[in-house]
Amino acid sequence: MEITIKESTIVRPAKDTPKRSLWNSNLDIVMTRYHLPTIYYYKPNEALSKILVPFYPIAGRLGYDENGRLEIICNAEAETTSVMEHLIGDFTENSQVFRLVPKVDYSGGISSYPLLVLQVTKFKCGGVCLGVGFQHTLGDGTAALHFINSWADTSRDLSPAIAPFIDRTLVRARDPPTPKFHHVEYDPPPVLKSASKSQSNDHKPSIVSTFKLTADQLNTLKAKANVANANGADQDTKLYFPVDGGYRLDPPLPAGYFGNVIFKTALIAQAGDLETESFTDTIKRIHERLNQINDEYLSSTIDYIEKVSDLNTLITGPHTFRCPNLIVVPWNWLPIYEADFGWGRPIY
Repeated sequence: MEITIKESTIVRPAKDTPKRSLWNSNLDIVMTRYHLPTIYYYKPNEALSKILVPFYPIAGRLGYDENGRLEIICNAEAETTSVMEHLIGDFTENSQVFRLVPKVDYSGGISSYPLLVLQVTKFKCGGVCLGVGFQHTLGDGTAALHFINSWADTSRDLSPAIAPFIDRTLVRARDPPTPKFHHVEYDPPPVLKSASKSQSNDHKPSIVSTFKLTADQLNTLKAKANVANANGADQDTKLYFPVDGGYRLDPPLPAGYFGNVIFKTALIAQAGDLETESFTDTIKRIHERLNQINDEYLSSTIDYIEKVSDLNTLITGPHTFRCPNLIVVPWNWLPIYEADFGWGRPIY
C-alpha cells in the first residue's frame, strides 16, 4: 500500500482554554499509556478547533505532579496533529491497516507526544477514512466516541448533544481507602504449566489476523490444542472483561463524564471444570460475577488501587491476556456509527 503525504497540520483550540493540571483518577492511571486506534471508513478543520474548546484536556500533554502522580497538563501550547494523505493503489492488505492511523513516537517520554492524533486518507475510488489515535489516559471508549461524535456534530454546524464533564475527582478513593474485597482482577495472571520460565516472560509482538473457520475446523483445533498443551484439569485460566461503572456507581456519574470509568473484571476457573460443565453453566459463572459488580465493589476497587504503592504494576498489556487467559472487549454497544462529518455515517 503506497501512501503520499499531502498536508500536515497542527490544530489548536479556537478559543483560550483553562491552563491547569487535570487530576487523574486511579482508573485513568492504571490504563495503558498507548493511543487507542480506531478507523472510520466513509463513502465517496475549522470544526476540530471549535470542539477542542469544551474538550480542552485533549489538547494537553501527560505529566507528573509534585508527588509523582500522573496528570494531564492542560495548556495553550499543546496541539493535536491532523495529517491529510492520498492513497495510491488498492487497499487490500489488512496487515497494513494501522498505517491509516498516525504513528506515535513514545521514545521522548510522556510529555513529548500529543494525546490525540488524526489522519484523513483519501482512496482513489473516492472513499475516505478517518484514523484516530486517542491516548487511553484521556478516557475510555465511551469518552473517545463522545468527542468524535461531538466533533462530527460541530462539523455539520450542530451543537453537541451532551457537554463533556471534566472533573475526575468524582471517582476519587475514599479517605482513608478501605477496600472490602479481594480483587482477583489485579492478581498476576495464571501461566501455562507446560510453559518454560523463559517462555512465560517472553513478551513477543502481537500479530493481528482474521480467520474464517467452520465449526468442524474449530473443534479440530480445540482438540489439537488440548493434546498439545497437556496441562491437566487443574490448569487455571482467567477471563477478563471490562465493565462500564458509570451507571453502577451510586450516585451514577453525570452524562458526558470525560475520563476512564471502565473497571477491569475477572474470574478464574480450572480447565477441567470448564471442559466438563455445560456451556450454560459457564455463562452462569460470568453472569454471577457481573451481578457482584455494584457500587460497593467498585468503590472497593478504587480504594484497592489507591493502596498499591507502584501503580505501574497494575497496567495490563498483551502479556496479561496471553494463553491460558482471555479478555473479551465488547464494542458492539458503542455509538461508533453516529460519527457523521457530512460524508454520511461510516460504512465500517
